[in-house]
Amino acid sequence: MGLGKVYLVGAGPGDPKLITVRGLEAIRRSDAIVYDRLAGPQLLGEARPDAEKVYVGKRPDRHTMKQEDINQLLVDLALQGKTVCRLKGGDPTVFGRVGEEAELLRRYGIAYEIIPGITSAIAVPAYAGIPVTHRDMASSFSVITGHESPDKLDKSIYWDKVTNATGTLLFLMGVAKIGYISEQLIKHGRPPETPVALVRWGTRAEQATLTGTLADIERKVKETGFEPPAVIVVGEVVRQRETLRWIENKPLFGWRVLVTRARSQASELSGKIDELGGEPYEFPVIETRLPQDPATIGRIEAALRDAESYDWVVLTSVNGVEYFFKWLYACSVDVRRFHRASFAAVGPKTAEALKERGILPDVLPEKFQAEDLLASLKDKLRPGQKALLPRGDLARKLLPDELRAMGLTAVELDVYETAMAAAKDEILPELLKEGGIHVVTFTSSSTVTNFMAALRQSGIEDPPALLRGAEIACIGPVTARTAEEHGLKVTIMAETATLDGLVAAMVERRRELLKQAAYDPKAGGV
Repeated sequence: MGLGKVYLVGAGPGDPKLITVRGLEAIRRSDAIVYDRLAGPQLLGEARPDAEKVYVGKRPDRHTMKQEDINQLLVDLALQGKTVCRLKGGDPTVFGRVGEEAELLRRYGIAYEIIPGITSAIAVPAYAGIPVTHRDMASSFSVITGHESPDKLDKSIYWDKVTNATGTLLFLMGVAKIGYISEQLIKHGRPPETPVALVRWGTRAEQATLTGTLADIERKVKETGFEPPAVIVVGEVVRQRETLRWIENKPLFGWRVLVTRARSQASELSGKIDELGGEPYEFPVIETRLPQDPATIGRIEAALRDAESYDWVVLTSVNGVEYFFKWLYACSVDVRRFHRASFAAVGPKTAEALKERGILPDVLPEKFQAEDLLASLKDKLRPGQKALLPRGDLARKLLPDELRAMGLTAVELDVYETAMAAAKDEILPELLKEGGIHVVTFTSSSTVTNFMAALRQSGIEDPPALLRGAEIACIGPVTARTAEEHGLKVTIMAETATLDGLVAAMVERRRELLKQAAYDPKAGGV
């Protein structure tokens, strides 16, 4: 077995989209991911399903693994012939101890690459509306460790030189020493009224900013219980925050929103959440697939061969459209053979999927449930007509039952199956326990059922109790009823059963909570 290779990757400050393209490529190609708590947890979802994941991060109350042991772990994994990604928060060369890891790898003759990341020293202040330089305020900046004890700080920092060497001073990991840092800066020439900002968990949903001056910042930290990790910014540039703060003005800022849709569909909802300042966290609990049962396949083939006999083709979801056309292709059936049929669609997205395939639906109800489609079809249906319903295996029986009651022949085709996704996420249960998920979204009844099952499989005995502190958002009344049947309290429901409707409902709920002063900006959630 040959030697493996190690990528020493900077994950950026927390927002998973701030990782570099090269860093993302390293995650995706690695056999093992060695990560710490400052690396965005969603980045682990980019790893291969079979990749080994090893947590080596440090917390204030305990050290999970000593640095020497981390160094050796990287060597051991590479000696097994594995490609390893050492994922670090921020940039690995800025207080990331990458030199120690690379040195040991070189000693063993193991190939490695150092992949820079966006350092929190610059990114975190930027997300708080604080540029580290400004033409009129600061033309230079210094990045300084604040993590050491006071006696070590005095040995590693030349306060008399550092204090006024640059316009902006950036201290990383120094919240616990803020009083001593302020004292030294004042002692060596910085005015007591110099602005100071502490930005905690910058670029994440928990981002919180505390401002003050060198004279009063320690008192404010104690009074508010402000905790690490945070970047400390000292200098006149802090004044820019009042006019340049941007992400905090977005309507979903402060909310980490769990997206439970199928992986193939999650990106659309995640993108809408991200654009509005929320932090999407994808945990797909369903997946769709072609049926494998020979009898089901036989029924589909027979129904499609009889294309000329249908008066109606009724489609109730985007998946229904996609899989219907997949079967037409698989069975070599030309869609033009449905020339007798009128097409009906439930919802604008379903209609859009049809239009992309050159078909304009003849019936599109104003609302987006089976009941509304039936109301729209009522004056157009005639006894003796034949309707084809390509849909999923979990679709409600209301539509075919009502069509049959009206004297039509309703041919139900399970053109796709909905199954529980094999989602594995070691971090999500902890996030839920800590209140780190602020909203859970459900876009179908199956996402509710599978999500609750996934929580139980992960060892959570009482999922409804765990979710009590989160907002429960449902795309429509059918999904909401399913959530309530599982013991959840639905607090957000879309007025129109679309993703845009769901997002709009979340924005309205967020606005409502802010008005009620029920929102805690320090915690980032309700």
